[in-house]
Amino acid sequence: MIRVTRINDKEFWIASEQIESVEATPDTVVTLLSGKKVIVKESPEEIRRRIIEYRGMVIREGAKVVENSGKESSGPEEGDI
Repeated sequence: MIRVTRINDKEFWIASEQIESVEATPDTVVTLLSGKKVIVKESPEEIRRRIIEYRGMVIREGAKVVENSGKESSGPEEGDI
């Protein structure tokens, strides 16, 4: 999820996977897959940067899980069942 700021200075979080489009009209309008539109203070470029940063973090954390899963038991050995 990414943090954004409404025009009234209230911060909230949007699931980046739910963003359909971001456009400057000149206000930044974020359109969600549901059709809901939200006007935010951040520029489209800043929204894009935050999405890239968030998705990179998700990939890095997922890689840690995969890396650590090899250190644990890989399941029952033949003859254990």
